[in-house]
Amino acid sequence: MPKVLISDKMNPRAAEIFRERGCEVDEKTGLEPEELKAIIGDYDGLAVRSSTTVTPDILEAATNLKVIGRAGIGVDNIDVPAASARGVVVMNTPFGNSITTAEHAIALMFALARQLPQADASTQAGKWEKSKFMGVELTHKTLGLIGCGNIGSIVAERALGLKMKVAAFDPFLTEDRAIELGVEKVDLDTLLARADFITLHTPLTDQTRGILSKEALAKAKPGVRIINCARGGLIDEAALKEALESGHVAGAALDVYAEEPAKENALFGTPGLISTPHLGASTTEAQVNVAIQVAEQMADFLVNGGVTNALNMPSLSAEEAPKLRPYMKLAEKLGSLVGQLAHDAVKGISIEVEGAAAELNQKPITGAVLAGFIGAHSDTVNMVNAPYLAKERGLDVREIRHDREGVYHTLIRVSVMTEEGEKSVAGTLFGEAAPRLVELFGIKIEADLDGAMLYVVNEDKPGFIGSIGTALGQANVNIGNFHLGRRDGGGDAVLLLSVDQSVDEPVMWKVCNLDGVKTVKPLRF
Repeated sequence: MPKVLISDKMNPRAAEIFRERGCEVDEKTGLEPEELKAIIGDYDGLAVRSSTTVTPDILEAATNLKVIGRAGIGVDNIDVPAASARGVVVMNTPFGNSITTAEHAIALMFALARQLPQADASTQAGKWEKSKFMGVELTHKTLGLIGCGNIGSIVAERALGLKMKVAAFDPFLTEDRAIELGVEKVDLDTLLARADFITLHTPLTDQTRGILSKEALAKAKPGVRIINCARGGLIDEAALKEALESGHVAGAALDVYAEEPAKENALFGTPGLISTPHLGASTTEAQVNVAIQVAEQMADFLVNGGVTNALNMPSLSAEEAPKLRPYMKLAEKLGSLVGQLAHDAVKGISIEVEGAAAELNQKPITGAVLAGFIGAHSDTVNMVNAPYLAKERGLDVREIRHDREGVYHTLIRVSVMTEEGEKSVAGTLFGEAAPRLVELFGIKIEADLDGAMLYVVNEDKPGFIGSIGTALGQANVNIGNFHLGRRDGGGDAVLLLSVDQSVDEPVMWKVCNLDGVKTVKPLRF
């Protein structure tokens, strides 16, 4: 009988479900790391929330552990790469908190509009400062959504019910989906200029970190009010403090912070600030939902081998997995590549398979492509929820199977439809196991997609390879491999460089300023 440890406080229904499904359960909360390390070797499954930190040290002692289930979305407290290396599946419950978090954002918007916390504190202090707390109506105001996925779309629906106008910035939001939601799709600068209220509903990635920077806040409409129930780090907290003190930002309501627990923060005490301690998921209903979901998922995996909402393993049957795994690895890398290079204003994506790949179940391959594509800009996507997220954003996904076998014994092609036209990448397997890029935006190029890389488009002129090699060498960036391709002699050339470490912004600018360079983009696989 599989044995599960629930190490964080969780709704009692979770333990009941484990037992009903044939698992033995222990509930031991509040364990110190050494205490957890001492007992974890006895368990097949570990169910956590945010309090338990699963480190490589803990995983090393977890000799029997097969699955970790996170009752919630974020897995910052779990070392997912270390778990993957030890063959431990990591699951989360990505949609159990959606309504609760959306409602908290709406509640904070009301609190900002009417200065409710400040008015409450003043009144209970024996003051009667009625004229001090002049508020604003929400009706007919413009709400700017940064991120219009699952939670953002719920916020939009509520805001429209309040007779607000809603503008949304989300690279994955299609025009058709925007029309369906009743929102206007805009770019970030337009949103900043027009929004009376801004609420963030995007994960924290390299692309979204500091999205409300000092420069962005300066572009915002004077008197704007900002709500963040998504992730700390999306807002430059020092810049927000300055904007609040100057009055350019009339108010801000934060549920998340760059460093948590936020027992100290430079923003605290700033006029116009409302703070809550990461309460986005803190409702009875949400806690029941995520507890039930994580227990059902873990029990299904431990008893039946079913895989749902796994961050490091596809949803596959035991028979399909060995054959599909190398194809899915290739598919995810191709999706990630096109996601990093051509994610803006994508209307649709097509996945074509031919040769040996056409003989397999295409759904996991499609899921892997979508996970790579959306995962380039999201920290919660996996191969199970990627198709749902694509559908939610109105992304037109097409699967095409060719019976033919071309130059390669197997080929996967990923094409995206953008406002600039179709862009595609293609790859094959070498030795039926090693993923290999063979075409990039119409240019033949052979490359491994692994680790840190640099994508460069330049004029095909003599001496360029030496120039970029010198520039990176002077910056102490070691080049692992050069991968070259070009359309015609003297035309555009593409260069993919494998580098030993990520290239920082000053080095990027140095490369950008080389003679003949048209595009430079860092990549990570």
